[in-house]
Amino acid sequence: MDKGALSELAKDGAEIAVRVTPKASRNRITYEDGNIRVYVTTVPEGGKATKEVTKLLARALGVPKSRLTLARGATSRDKVFKVT
Repeated sequence: MDKGALSELAKDGAEIAVRVTPKASRNRITYEDGNIRVYVTTVPEGGKATKEVTKLLARALGVPKSRLTLARGATSRDKVFKVT
């Protein structure tokens, strides 16, 4: 997904729900029917996959990583990020 492709979702205070698939063949984000799926090649141990998801999502939203905080789902495939 292009940089800033999801920029309309990047409003202050917005909560963005994503479904994560770790150990994918390549890093990518899909957005269909209002659902965001993030595929990362990183393994889900020690927060590595979550860190990669944050990086990819920030790029797609067109915001710095520091503006995204994980609100729910630290150890789950379903995560909610908050834009600050």
